[in-house]
Amino acid sequence: MTKRLFTEKEQTQLKCNPHVQAVSDKAITYTDEFKRLFITENEKGKIPRTIFEEAGLDIELIGLKRIQSAGKSWSAAHRENGEESLQDARKNKFRTSPRARIKFRRKIRTT
Repeated sequence: MTKRLFTEKEQTQLKCNPHVQAVSDKAITYTDEFKRLFITENEKGKIPRTIFEEAGLDIELIGLKRIQSAGKSWSAAHRENGEESLQDARKNKFRTSPRARIKFRRKIRTT
């Protein structure tokens, strides 16, 4: 894992993306839907960077190492255990409500 930490502002920015389930200063948790989308697009030949960019995720902010690491992890899990392996075991622990997402989007626009 990279040593770069996300600032509060960066966390807020990332949380506004519908493909992001949760963000801490150290990690990003992506939605199960995004992981499935990633696998589907990657199997069609798209590279991880392109998939993340097309999903509206900030490549510079996330970093290529994190993107490549997530892609390798999801692909290996999918290859070994199928689609069920892409589900987040901590699913209910970090769920962001739609109301919270709207609040984050407003906060980003004002900063």
